[in-house]
Amino acid sequence: MRSISRRDFLKLGGLAIGGLAFTNFSPQTAELDGVDLVRVAYHSVSVYSQPSDQADIVHSWVRDDLVHVYETVEADAPQYNPIWYRVFGGYMHRGRLQKVRLHYNNPVGSLSRRRSLAEVTVPYTQPYRYNQWNGWFPVFRMYSSSLHWITAIDTGPDGRAWYRILDEADKNIEYFVPAAHLRLVADDEYSTLSPQLPVEGKRIDVDLKVQTLVCYEGEQDVHRADISSGLFGLYPTPIGRFNIMVKLPARDMTGSERFASDEENTLSGVPWCSFFTSAGHAFHGTFWHDNFGLPMSHGCINMRNEDARWLFRWSRPHAGGAEIDQNTLDVRGYGTIVDIHY
Repeated sequence: MRSISRRDFLKLGGLAIGGLAFTNFSPQTAELDGVDLVRVAYHSVSVYSQPSDQADIVHSWVRDDLVHVYETVEADAPQYNPIWYRVFGGYMHRGRLQKVRLHYNNPVGSLSRRRSLAEVTVPYTQPYRYNQWNGWFPVFRMYSSSLHWITAIDTGPDGRAWYRILDEADKNIEYFVPAAHLRLVADDEYSTLSPQLPVEGKRIDVDLKVQTLVCYEGEQDVHRADISSGLFGLYPTPIGRFNIMVKLPARDMTGSERFASDEENTLSGVPWCSFFTSAGHAFHGTFWHDNFGLPMSHGCINMRNEDARWLFRWSRPHAGGAEIDQNTLDVRGYGTIVDIHY
């Protein structure tokens, strides 16, 4: 049997992000419409001959490679997360992969607010900055499902519509991103749930032993989610009773921050953040792993994006679109009780 070269493997099994033809700032990838893809969200992820980490390793993909998924398979292990993807040549465990889509958007004609929330809808986009000394130059990447604040519509280096993006962590810095790569988030997508209930009528219970979160209205269980809390012994999630105190729909975290992920130097646009300690612990969405049920974080509580958005909408303080402070991009107040225990 003829051995397959790495070049052939790349051609058949997936597409490195360079192969996506992100040339001239806008990829020409219509052939991928409707194709199930995952992005490698770790240094490297192995392809196994069978859906088991005890099987032979056939190949490996590196960070930001895109891989075609032919089938989703539920295996016997690991028990907390038994989902594997059948890809060219074998199987990949989903723990360090991000399911992505490729969707392009028509630029809006105008912005309804000074700062408007938007979501990345391509596997990743390459932001640029501009100055008179360096001209246009790239910065860190913004990944699928991350959220960002648009401040203006400009013409990019390719002559097309680009959005001007505010750096949430340093509001003196702005970036430029192709408008086709971002979708504006409507206010009703994060409007408040059960707003009639008083602050004492809602409670969040986090069980670190089984890595689950349950939301209660009175004694009624209204939402459950798998989580990834802080790594045992290294970056523990605090135990006790807290209250949500600050909410940000989008938060930039850097490698220098105590609670940022160690997988990226910069995590731009971490979605649906609900902070419950003054030290920086928060519930938030996650685009750098899909390994819920196992401690993975530097102290925060990682959640799937849809679960983090639900909690953001449901918990107090209320943080709908009209309630976000346009200067600080957050909402502050005495909020929902959070009980964390083993």
